[in-house]
Amino acid sequence: MRPPPRLAALGLALLATGAARADEDKDETSRRFERLIERPHGIAVVHGGVLALPNAPISSSTSGGDVPVLGPIGSGDATITIGGTVLFRGGPSWSIGAGFMFAPKPTSDDQYGGLSGLKRTHARSYLCVGGEARYIPLRTRWIEGWVGMNGGVVIVADRFYTDVPITIPVLGGKGVTLSSEGVALGLQLGVDWLITDKLVAGLGLRGQHWILPTDTRCSALGDCTTLQGNTVAFEGTLSFGYRIFL
Repeated sequence: MRPPPRLAALGLALLATGAARADEDKDETSRRFERLIERPHGIAVVHGGVLALPNAPISSSTSGGDVPVLGPIGSGDATITIGGTVLFRGGPSWSIGAGFMFAPKPTSDDQYGGLSGLKRTHARSYLCVGGEARYIPLRTRWIEGWVGMNGGVVIVADRFYTDVPITIPVLGGKGVTLSSEGVALGLQLGVDWLITDKLVAGLGLRGQHWILPTDTRCSALGDCTTLQGNTVAFEGTLSFGYRIFL
């Protein structure tokens, strides 16, 4: 049985009104978000990831590094990283900030050392501190894509440890650290998922060119710095951020 024409018309009108209200609500949500993004605000970000130096193993026996779950990556060194960044977003399409990254669990090698006959271990850790700038060409209500530049200071630390029961006076302490300080310059890109107006999750990829001293520093045992000159580094990250509106 067909519904009366007036009842059918009323139903269609109600459906059209509901659809129009849904569109209005959607438009209002988008406008509200645009107003928020246009306001200057800060973003506190924490991130973790994997750092790979494809042409720089810490020794011949540790090619590919040691990344939990993933295992060796490439033929150089690879390790997990953690860090943080504070960004200032001055407009919808750009932000600047500063942050740091370090490797809490560097690749370790127990077959490396200077003098023979001593049980030695060696690990190489990394610390980067610097600034960055981002341009955000892709913006929707839920997804943003960005590209940028970064630069700063990189510190590479070679740590050697002699595993003997007592300290041998002629050798000094059991452990020695040799550091190299240089400059890091690079490019980056990423995509962010806007979970809420304040919570952000993202994926990023950073490529850097490290410029380190070309001279080699060595200890009394013959342990030396293992990274000199120009080095390429790549870092992939998973990040979580919190917007702080000013």
